Amino acid sequence: MPFVPEILKYRSLSIVGLEKNTGKTVCLNYILRRLNEMHTHVGVTSIGVDGEQVDSVFATAKPEVVLYEGTHFITSEQHYLKRQLVSRLEAVDSRRTALGPLVTARVLIRGKALLSGAATTGILRTQIEQLESMGVGLTIVDGALSRLSLASPTVTDAMILATGAAVSANVKQLVSRTKFLHNLIRLDEVEPTLRERLSPIQSGLWAVDSEGQPHDLGIASVFLIDRAETDILHYGHTLFASGAVSDRLLRVLATKGNDITLITRDFTKLFITPEAYVEFTRRGNRLMALQRSRLIAITLNPTSPQGFLLDSKSTCNALSDALQMPVYDVMKIEQ
Repeated sequence: MPFVPEILKYRSLSIVGLEKNTGKTVCLNYILRRLNEMHTHVGVTSIGVDGEQVDSVFATAKPEVVLYEGTHFITSEQHYLKRQLVSRLEAVDSRRTALGPLVTARVLIRGKALLSGAATTGILRTQIEQLESMGVGLTIVDGALSRLSLASPTVTDAMILATGAAVSANVKQLVSRTKFLHNLIRLDEVEPTLRERLSPIQSGLWAVDSEGQPHDLGIASVFLIDRAETDILHYGHTLFASGAVSDRLLRVLATKGNDITLITRDFTKLFITPEAYVEFTRRGNRLMALQRSRLIAITLNPTSPQGFLLDSKSTCNALSDALQMPVYDVMKIEQ
């Protein structure tokens, strides 16, 4: 797949799935193999658990993570002890997880390993910095379930999105769901000066005036907006939600007026349905992001965990046409 050289432009990459069983591990193994052939020093970890032989939900066989000589990896103590490779211990994190402390090691002889990493994006950011200090030029983070938070541009520099038949066996629905998330990932960014002013804000709903100055509306949580007595459009029609954005917020704003611009931190803060988004935007309102995630590629797993198989070529074409970017069948790369 031609996107691998593009990965080398970044110091960190997340591989996230729209659902479980969309081919993330197959994609990870392919990228690791290609980067090893290119003699690139990489680090690997996970948010959650990855590399297990059997899927914990569907009890189906899963590909294991293959790590090559020189690769740094972070996993829990419990899973480190189960590794099927030779490695040198580099560090042990004092913070404990349910599976013991997190262990950092370097592969001496290639083999397979279970990856179970940070439980929070804050720890994940620290781990990426730790691996950088060890000389790792690129850290790859594999997601678990639908943990899209690791794809935030505040955590990893770039991302790959995995979709497939596990999302829907109906091609039209699969395209629709993937396109909706793709559109959120690709939201327009605010200009740099405004991003610099809004980024430090950690809570509440804020207004932005015509000079680009933020004003605290005194609404501690966007979930309380429908109870607020404040005129939220007093300073203008641009608002910044520092935390999560829900359907409830979009629907309340849709009743307040037209031509409202709602700024979110990034797409991982959006917990909205297509229906609420359409209702919000058809009134002339729009969503923007402080920072856009860099989407490098979209991959497809045409097989569902129940065994249903989509036609690879026509499904990739349908997705490519809708998203206006190439879509790669991740299962073909191992053939």
